[in-house]
Amino acid sequence: MPHVTLVAYSDYLCPWCFNASVRLRRLEAEFAGSVTVEWRSFLLRARPREDDGDPGRALEKFMRYTQSWLRPGAEPDSGTFRVWETSEGPPSWSVPPHVVAKAAARQGGDAFGRVHERLLSSYFSENRDITSPANLAAIWSDADLPAEALPDPGDPALVEEVWNEYRAAVERGITGVPSVRVAGEDPYLVGAQPYELYERWVTRRLEAIGGR
Repeated sequence: MPHVTLVAYSDYLCPWCFNASVRLRRLEAEFAGSVTVEWRSFLLRARPREDDGDPGRALEKFMRYTQSWLRPGAEPDSGTFRVWETSEGPPSWSVPPHVVAKAAARQGGDAFGRVHERLLSSYFSENRDITSPANLAAIWSDADLPAEALPDPGDPALVEEVWNEYRAAVERGITGVPSVRVAGEDPYLVGAQPYELYERWVTRRLEAIGGR
């Protein structure tokens, strides 16, 4: 059976990556056995946010920013977005949720997928700060993973794995996410494309492979 592996570069703080994740998960389901998506880390906020000494003002600014989530939330095949209403946040930086996702991948099976989905829905749908160690531990528990395997968000090996994927993406010329390419090929699609575009792209690729 022809098979296509898609490599998706994404960041858990990116609302458009939430939409891409929903669409690519649907793609995997509808092309079951023929399409696999591999997720790679990209860091939109590569360093911790600087504290300006006024957490109230930072949270207020962040709440205003989340009004922009209404745009991706209005698209077909989108994630579920809620403008920020809680006193948590703003998130500090991109690395901690990626570290937890990498640790989940080491558990095997569908552990990565469960954590991946919980990270996105916790942030965008539930207004939880996914850079908070307490919230990351809760997400790990929600995914029914063993407590003893929960990583420290600063685990050096996992942090290095995240950074290596980010550096590799930058070396490929990727400057924004989501970006998706076929494994083994250089061209990539940038932005959360409509589901129908992903579907046509994969269909053509599978037909080309099957016709060889």
